[in-house]
Amino acid sequence: MRQTQITIDIELDENQVPEKMMWNAEDGGIEKEETKATMISVWDDKKMEALRIDLWTKDMPVDQMKMFLHQILLSLSHTYERATGEEDVAQWMEEMAEEFAQKSAIRM
Repeated sequence: MRQTQITIDIELDENQVPEKMMWNAEDGGIEKEETKATMISVWDDKKMEALRIDLWTKDMPVDQMKMFLHQILLSLSHTYERATGEEDVAQWMEEMAEEFAQKSAIRM
């Protein structure tokens, strides 16, 4: 059996707020790539709930955070369609993402 790792290194300030984050993905050829935000979700099948870690650096611009969240919403619609085959629900999710973009005044 083969194993691989994805890691995130986080530098915190004196108040435990992320100042800098670097991520590594051996199989993806990513090594010490800086990022300003990350969202990780894992499924707990015993409790039947999603567990999340949402982190962003204190210098992450708000306009970029809005774009990041918009792209996550779009990717969730694509993931949902691949996982379920339900094109109509995925389309609805995509429409919600576009409404989010309009309401949050994201500049594309």
